[in-house]
Amino acid sequence: MISKKDFIKINDWLWEIPKNEKMNVPARVYSSEKMLEEILKDRSIEQLVNGTMLPGILKYGIAMPDCHEGYSVPIGFVGAIEISNGIISPGACGFDINCGMKLMKSQYSEQEIKPYLEKIAEEIYKEVPSGLGQGRKNKISIEEINKILEQGAKRIVNLGYGEKEDIENCEANGCLDWADSLYVSEKAKNRGRDQVGTLGSGNHFLEIQKVEEIFDKEIAQNFGLFENQIVIMVHTGSRGLGHQVCTDYLREFIPLMENKYKIKVPDREFACVPFLSEEGQRYFRAMAAAANYAWANREMIAFFIRKAWKKALGEKATSLEILYDVAHNIIKKEKYIINNKETEVIVHRKGSTRAFPPYNQEIPSKYQKTGQPVLIPGSMGTSSYVLSGVEKGEQSFFSTCHGAGRTMSRHKSLKATSGEEVIKNLKSKGIIVKCRSMRGIAEEAPLAYKNIDEVIEVVHNAGLSKKVAKLTPLAVIKGE
Repeated sequence: MISKKDFIKINDWLWEIPKNEKMNVPARVYSSEKMLEEILKDRSIEQLVNGTMLPGILKYGIAMPDCHEGYSVPIGFVGAIEISNGIISPGACGFDINCGMKLMKSQYSEQEIKPYLEKIAEEIYKEVPSGLGQGRKNKISIEEINKILEQGAKRIVNLGYGEKEDIENCEANGCLDWADSLYVSEKAKNRGRDQVGTLGSGNHFLEIQKVEEIFDKEIAQNFGLFENQIVIMVHTGSRGLGHQVCTDYLREFIPLMENKYKIKVPDREFACVPFLSEEGQRYFRAMAAAANYAWANREMIAFFIRKAWKKALGEKATSLEILYDVAHNIIKKEKYIINNKETEVIVHRKGSTRAFPPYNQEIPSKYQKTGQPVLIPGSMGTSSYVLSGVEKGEQSFFSTCHGAGRTMSRHKSLKATSGEEVIKNLKSKGIIVKCRSMRGIAEEAPLAYKNIDEVIEVVHNAGLSKKVAKLTPLAVIKGE
C-alpha cells in the first residue's frame, strides 16, 4: 500500500516516488499536501506507479491534482512513450476518446441576457439531445460517417454547419490527418450514426456561464473575455463510437500482448502492443478517427446552440464565437528535449489536457503571444476556469488538469444525496437546471468531486498553466 512516506517532496506543488527496480521512470504527482491525502484514499497512485512500468515510458509517469482511480492508469495521467521500442495503450487514452471542451463566447453581459436565460436554456435543451444512448432522429449513412472519421470538424463546417474560424480555434484544426476509417469497426460506426451533435451522459454537460473574475487582463482581452460576459461551455466526446473503438482494441490487444509480443505489465488492463507494430498502427489510426468524430460532434453541437441562441434572442442577436476547443483523452506524436536531444514521443493524455505555451506552432496565430487557451470545467454548479499555456509547462509535456476530479464513485454519490436535493441547492443559487434524469443529477453532485478552486491553484502555482478567468454557471444542461 502506497503512503505519503513513499514520496519525496520536490516543492509545495510536486511530489515524486523515486524509480525502483520495477519502475522504468519515477512517478510524479502535482498536488498540494492537503490534496495528496485525498488522492491516497483510492488506487490512483498505485495505478500511476504501474504506469511507470510501461515499456518505453520516458522521464516520468505523471498524475494531475484532479487524478482519481480509472481503468489501467488513473484518470489524470500523462505518459510520453518512446516511438522506436515503446508501446501504445488504449487504456492510457481512455474509453471516451477525445472527451473534451469547447467554449463559445457572446458579446452580451449577464444583465442583458438575464431576461432571456430560461428561454435560451430551454431552446438548447430541445436542440441538443442529452442522455445515455440519446441520438438524433435521422441516422447518418456509413459513407458520411467515414468522411467525418477522416475529416473531423472540417467536414461539419464544409457541410455548412459551422464557420471557418471555428476550425482555426480548435486543437489540430479539428482533424488528425492520420485517421483512417478502415480501422474503425462497423459496430462502432453504427453506434455513431445518430450521435453527431449529441451530449451524452455521465459527467458531460452544457452550461451557460458568466465570467465571474478576470485574473490576467491582458490575456483575457486577447481571448475576447470580459467581466460578466455570457459564455457557453460544452463538455462531451466521441460518444458510443469512441467507446466501441477502445473496447474493440482492448479485446484484441490483451491476448496479443501476452501471447505474441510477450509484454509484461502489472495488470491486464494495461493492454498494449508495440507502437510500430501493425496492430499498434491500426489502433493509432482508429483512435485518431474517433477523436475526429468527437471534434465533429462538438462542432455540430455548436451549430445547434447557435440555432437555439437565435431563436431565443431573435435573428438580430450577435452570434456566438468559438474561443477554443481542446481534448483531454488523446494520444499524439509530439517532440521534446529528452536527455539533451529532441525526441519524438507518443504522449498519452488521459483525463489531462494539453497546455501549449506562447509561440508554439500548433496554436492559432491569434494566441501566439498568450499561449493556448486551456479550458477546465468544474463539477456541476461550481466554477470553471480559462487558463493559458506557459513555457514552464514543459515539465509535464505541456499538460495540465482536465477538471475537478472525482472523490466519490457514482454509486456512493447516489447514496449520499438525491437529484431533487441537488436541484434544490442549485436553484437556491439561482442556477437553472435542465436534465432528463434525477439519478444522473445525483451521480454528478458537487459533493462527489474535489474543490475545483484548489485544483486550479495547484496547476497555476506549479507552472503548468496560468489562470486567466473564472466562470460561474447560470444554467446547467445535463444528460442522464
